[in-house]
Amino acid sequence: MYGGDVRPRSESDDDVQPAIPAATVILLRNAPDGVETLMLKKNSDIAFGGMWVFPGGRIDDADRVNAADDDDAARRAAVREAEEESGLAIDARDLVWFSHWTPPPAPRKRFATWFFAVRADHAPDVVVDQGEITDHVWIRPEEALARHAAGEIDVVPPTWVTLHHLSQDVSGDAGSSHVDRLLSRLAAGAVKVYQTRVGKDTDGHRVAMWTGDAGYEPWDATVLGARHRLVMASDGFRFVNDVELY
Repeated sequence: MYGGDVRPRSESDDDVQPAIPAATVILLRNAPDGVETLMLKKNSDIAFGGMWVFPGGRIDDADRVNAADDDDAARRAAVREAEEESGLAIDARDLVWFSHWTPPPAPRKRFATWFFAVRADHAPDVVVDQGEITDHVWIRPEEALARHAAGEIDVVPPTWVTLHHLSQDVSGDAGSSHVDRLLSRLAAGAVKVYQTRVGKDTDGHRVAMWTGDAGYEPWDATVLGARHRLVMASDGFRFVNDVELY
């Protein structure tokens, strides 16, 4: 979805499959020195096999019944997927929508995904089905990034960038919790929209580019200039952004 063929394509090209609407939810709880988020390991025999992900999936027709709009349907899907994949019940009204991701146009299945965050401090034990989901862990974003860099876990670019942003400083009122500060920061910012284009830089690394990157419009990661990209090097991913404050 974010690798392989890096040829420029348009959403209107005959061989491009429409992106399937989906929703993902980042469940957060307080830890002594920060926040932890729930990550799930996908069964190796299905889509995103072996990847570590946040709970989520496509927006079903049932999620749209009596939904006010796409945002409402996405919230319903996030609630449903959280319960189906982890056994945890959350309230759609508490969800903070903070980003939306669309993979590059491609001749294969892909998902245009709402990303929500929500508190899960008082959640009961996580229950996974050992079918679609084979494992789970509550983990600090910094630790998840370190494990990815060490080759211990595999994640897709939206998951990596989300972990990167979750790991950023959430300093604030000493009387508030880590999760409070993080959710307040996410809610205060504009929803970040990532319409992705993928290319290769001069070192041959795959690069995911977003609006503002000098290579985004020409779909050429070798173009010099501003950077808003994820460099997916074999020795570790690197997020480079000198055009936006996120």
